[in-house]
Amino acid sequence: MKVSRKRDVPKEKYSNAFMGFGPEKSHFAVELTYNYNVSSYDIGDGLGHFTISTQDVYKMVETVRAKGGNVTREPGPVKGCSSIIAFVKDPDGYTFELIQRGPTPEPFCQVTLRVGDLERAIKFYEKALGMRLLRRIERPDHKYTIGMMGYNESVVLGLAYNYGVTEYKKGNAYAQIAIGTDDVYKSGEVVRMVNKELGGNITREPGPLPGIGTKIVSFLDPDGWKTVLVDNKDFMKELGVRSQG
Repeated sequence: MKVSRKRDVPKEKYSNAFMGFGPEKSHFAVELTYNYNVSSYDIGDGLGHFTISTQDVYKMVETVRAKGGNVTREPGPVKGCSSIIAFVKDPDGYTFELIQRGPTPEPFCQVTLRVGDLERAIKFYEKALGMRLLRRIERPDHKYTIGMMGYNESVVLGLAYNYGVTEYKKGNAYAQIAIGTDDVYKSGEVVRMVNKELGGNITREPGPLPGIGTKIVSFLDPDGWKTVLVDNKDFMKELGVRSQG
C-alpha cells in the first residue's frame, strides 16, 4: 500500500492518513486515524478482518514478518478447496487475511464484520445501501456462514454469522465504512426508514463536517456497525479533482 494523502484537523484533535493500492477516486482505501494523545484501543471481538489479495501469499507473509507483523496462520491451502491463504496481525492488532489470486486492479478486496442475525443484516444492507448478496458461504463444519455483500466483485463486505452467537464486543478501535452518495440528505432518509424497520439509528444527521466542509450522514446498522455516506462531489473536492460537466 501507499499513502495517498494525509490531513490534520486540530480543532477536532485528530489526524488521518489514507492508504491503498491506487488513487482514492478509483480504489478502495483504508483510513488510519490518530486521535491526539490516545495510544491504544480495544479492538473487541466483533471486527473480523480485512482481506488483501496477492499473487504470492508466501512472499507477502515473509514481508509482514520482517516488518514486525504477527503471523497467526501460516500460508497454506484451505481445507476442502484450492484457495491458499494466511492470517496476520499488524502492530496495532488488526487482523488481515492474505489470499492468493491472480493479478487484480484492487488487491484490498474485503472487510469482514461479525453479525448476530445474518438474514437481518443482509436485508439491511440491501435496503439501506442498495448492496446485493453476491454469494453465501456455508461452513457447517466450522459453524459459520458468511454473506458477501457489495455493488460488484471488486470490493465486498463480508457479514459473518457464527452459529449461536448473537452479540459481540465492539471495542473502540474500528471506526466505520465510508461509501459515496450523490445526495446525503435523500440517502439519510432511506436509511432512517430502514433503521425503523430493522434496527440501528442515525448517529450524525446529514450535513457538512466541521473543519472540512464535506457533507456526510452516519448511522449504525442493527448490529451496531457504523457506516458513513459521503457526498461524492464534496469528496472529489477533498481530493482536488474537478467535477465533470
